[in-house]
Amino acid sequence: MIKTAIIGLGKMGMSHCALLGAHPEVDLVAICDPDGLLQSAFKKLTGFQVYDDYKKMIETEKPEAIFVATPTRFHSEMVLYALERGIHVFCEKPFSLTSEEGEKMVAVAKAKGCVNQAGYHNRFIGTFNEMKRLFAAGVIGTPFHFMGEAYGPVVLKPKGGTWRADKKSGGGCLMDYASHVLNLINYITGSHLTEARGTFMPRIFSKEVDDAIYATLKVENGLQGQLSVCWSDDTHRKMTTSLKIEGDKGKLEADATTLKIYLKEDNEKEALKKGWNTRYITELTPQVYFNLRGEEYSAQIDHFVRCIQNGTMNHRNTFEEALQTDYIVDKLIEDAK
Repeated sequence: MIKTAIIGLGKMGMSHCALLGAHPEVDLVAICDPDGLLQSAFKKLTGFQVYDDYKKMIETEKPEAIFVATPTRFHSEMVLYALERGIHVFCEKPFSLTSEEGEKMVAVAKAKGCVNQAGYHNRFIGTFNEMKRLFAAGVIGTPFHFMGEAYGPVVLKPKGGTWRADKKSGGGCLMDYASHVLNLINYITGSHLTEARGTFMPRIFSKEVDDAIYATLKVENGLQGQLSVCWSDDTHRKMTTSLKIEGDKGKLEADATTLKIYLKEDNEKEALKKGWNTRYITELTPQVYFNLRGEEYSAQIDHFVRCIQNGTMNHRNTFEEALQTDYIVDKLIEDAK
C-alpha cells in the first residue's frame, strides 16, 4: 500500500480524503490543516494523524505520496518541499500563481523522477475522452472552430472571505473556472493554446477578481475558437463545462453527461450514421473502486496510484500539461489589460 498524506482540508481536500481512505491500495496516514475545528473533528472521528505544519507531517510520517489541496499561493513551496524529498505529488488546480513557479515545479519533478499529477478531473470523464478519440480519428474532418464554455452559480452577490475572492491567492473566474476549459481544449485537440485576443474579464459582483471571461483563442495547430465562462450564472444549478468543435465533415459536442456527434456522411468504422449520434456517460465510463461526486474524481486518484505502483510516469495529466494551461492564463490576463 502507498503511504499517503493530504495538505489542506477544504472542499477538494475533504473529497480526496474520502476517496483516498476508500482506495484499497492507499494507506492514508495523516492530514494537515491550520484550522483548529477541523483538526479537532479529525482527531475525534478518524484514525489519521493530524498536523498543523506540513513540514513536520512530512518529516514525521515520511509519506510516499502527498496530495496538495490548498489555495494556489501555497502550492509552489509545498510541492517543492515534497518533490525535493522524492515524494510523489498530486496537486490541485490552479497549478501555480506564476509560470515561473510552475516551471520550477515541473523541472524538479523531472529531476527527481517523481510521479506528478494536477487535478484537472475533466480528463477522466468518459464523454470527453471519447470526444478526444473521435477528434484524433478525424471523424469530423478538418476542424475549423471550437467553443469552450463553463457556467455556474459560485458568486451571485457581493461577498468575500475565501481565497476564491482573493486575487493574490489564485482566486477569480479565470483561474478557478476557466482554467478547466483551457486545460480541456489542450487535451481534446492534442495541442496547446498559444494566443488570446479580445479578452474581456468583467467584475459582476466581486471587487478584486473577475467573475467572467470571454475571449478568442488560437491553438498552435492553427485551430481558432471562443472561450465563454461565467461563475455568476444562476441559470445553472452547478458548474457545467462543455466543448464544441466544428469540422468540414461534422461536429462534436460534449459535456460531462453527453457526447453528440453530427456527421455529413455515414462513418461505418465508428458505427456512426449520417446526422446526429448520441453517446452517454453511462456507456463511456469504466467502473471505479468508489464513487463520490462523480467517477472522474476516483479515476484520477486511481490513475495516480497505478503510476506509482507500476513505476511509470503519468502522461495524462502532468504538471507540464498544467503549466501549459498557466501559460495561456497569463496571455489572457495580459491581453485583457
